[in-house]
Amino acid sequence: MGNIRNAIWTFGKAETSASIASAADFGITILLAQVCGVWYALASFLGALSGGIVNCCINYRWVFRSQSQKKSNVALKYFLVWTVSIALNTYGTYFFTELTGISFIIIKAAVSIIVAVLWNYQMQRLFVFRSHRKRDEIKIKNDI
Repeated sequence: MGNIRNAIWTFGKAETSASIASAADFGITILLAQVCGVWYALASFLGALSGGIVNCCINYRWVFRSQSQKKSNVALKYFLVWTVSIALNTYGTYFFTELTGISFIIIKAAVSIIVAVLWNYQMQRLFVFRSHRKRDEIKIKNDI
């Protein structure tokens, strides 16, 4: 029961971090596209890049508590995962916007939720922040 509780707690924290990162992502995307007139796919890319930086910082210190890992190692692994994430978000937004004609903001929201749960969280949990997960789960358990 403790492992399930820890997994739910970590997932909840990860989703909170993702929500904060999404606010940065969408804020920058909308600002660039709607206010500055930047092409929506480029604005989506720059927003996703900004959100990724925010997400990595929060996940490093709060969600996965990986301060004992070298920042350069985390940054490299995160960069690899986030490169795929940005591609999935950018091309997914472009593809489904062009295919459906629905507002890119609605499409971006749907694509980002799918990518966040199926790609970002899984890869961060299993690859980016994995090396100290057991020790960190003990810390989380003590916090609860």
